[in-house]
Order: sequence, then structure tokens, then C-alpha cells
Amino acid sequence: MTTGVFLVLICIGLIAGMLSGLIGIGGGIIIVPMLLMVGLTQQTAQGTSLAVMLPPIAFLAVLNYHKAGNIEWKYAIIISLCFIVGSYFGSKIAINIDQKTLKRIFGVVLLIVAGKMLFGK
Repeated sequence: MTTGVFLVLICIGLIAGMLSGLIGIGGGIIIVPMLLMVGLTQQTAQGTSLAVMLPPIAFLAVLNYHKAGNIEWKYAIIISLCFIVGSYFGSKIAINIDQKTLKRIFGVVLLIVAGKMLFGK
């Protein structure tokens, strides 16, 4: 790993962390595209993004939101349990799809989210 890549990774972490804490996004919308720019494959960028989220999401940002009374724990538990199942099957599918198709799926999802955010109610 070069010094330049190391500095880019630091920037990715800071930007994704700040946006995650600020508006609840980070992994798919920030980290994955930036890792693609560093030269990772789509599958490796997605896997790395998921690995990054394990420790921090489970602790400091959630702690701050909990202290402020801004978490619906019943909702979070239900979603989390289903997220575990969904992420297992989603990852099984993703690692078996060719990179070009997976990039297109990823891009379409980002466009749908952007369109909804820009033009939704």
C-alpha cells in the first residue's frame, strides 16, 4: 500500500463516518464508490465496506443517538434480525455475479435513491 492510497483511505473513513453520523449514510453511497476509485473490484469494495461498518456502527454513533432518545429499539431489533438474513443471501448472490453486472445493479440502485431524494415528496 502506497502513502497516497493510505491517505485516501483515511479520507474515505473520515468522510463516510461524518456523513453516517450526520445523515445516516456511509457504506454503499460513500465508501463503495470511493474504493472503486482506488482500484478495488465491485465485490471487494462491497465486502470491505461491510467489514468497515462492523465496529463503529455498533457503538459510538448509536450511543449518541440512544442518549438523545432518537432510536426506536423495537424497530431496530426487527430490522437488524432481518438485515442479518438478507445480507447473508445478498452477499451470496453478489459474489457469484460478474463484476460488470454487479456494477450496473449498484449504479441503478444509486440512481433510484438519488431520484427519490431529489424528486420525491
